[in-house]
Amino acid sequence: MLYGLYLSASGVIGSSHKQDVIANNLANSETNGFRRDVPLFQERLTEAQSNRARFGQTNGLLEGLGGGFFASPSRIDTMAGDFEPTGSNLDVAIEGPGYFAVDDNGTQRLTRNGAFRIEEQHLVLSDGSGRQVLDSQHRPIVLDGNLSHQTEIAEDGQITQAGQAVGRLGLFDVPDPTLLTKQGGTLLNYPNANKLAPSSSGQFRSEFIERANVDPTTELANLMEAQRELEANANMIRYQDQTLSKLVNEVGRIS
Repeated sequence: MLYGLYLSASGVIGSSHKQDVIANNLANSETNGFRRDVPLFQERLTEAQSNRARFGQTNGLLEGLGGGFFASPSRIDTMAGDFEPTGSNLDVAIEGPGYFAVDDNGTQRLTRNGAFRIEEQHLVLSDGSGRQVLDSQHRPIVLDGNLSHQTEIAEDGQITQAGQAVGRLGLFDVPDPTLLTKQGGTLLNYPNANKLAPSSSGQFRSEFIERANVDPTTELANLMEAQRELEANANMIRYQDQTLSKLVNEVGRIS
């Protein structure tokens, strides 16, 4: 009886975690360059499976129920989002693999958000954070703010102002995308990001931005599924609690 309660409680916790992840995806469906999270779970072995020498012969019925599951760290979906034309000469989308690098208070972060502007003679993210966008050598890109409307960014990242080359926008590959972690917003962490090599396959598309790779319809369906899972497990807890109450109060009184 108590074992069933533990399994149902495990299901409630897992479904709640799944809901949180999906809700965050939906909340950022309009955030440029956002990468959706995929909730992951790990099977929990039964006590007999994890320590056979100690338990030896066990109840076959309970073993058949399994050991429940644990919530694991979510995986970042690196699939590209749709491109949206903006008409702004400072907006850039990445075609293919790779990430922009930005300086976040002395630490380099990665992002697919290519909505930029010129602020205090530097190319920065246009999210109000003032984070400076880095060139192919991991250095801040210095630009003349008076030539903002005469700034062009080519497919290879070459930046020109009034026809003069002034820098090259950085595009960096990550050898192992599974090592990416969320920092907040659209920023991503990667080990030794300041040592990443420039991408050899990706290229830029000027006057476009990459939308979040979130399909609201799919996420809503997933959210409804998670809600049903949570309700089912919560009902099982209630049923088992009622049965346990009868066992203690009624059967115990008869005996």
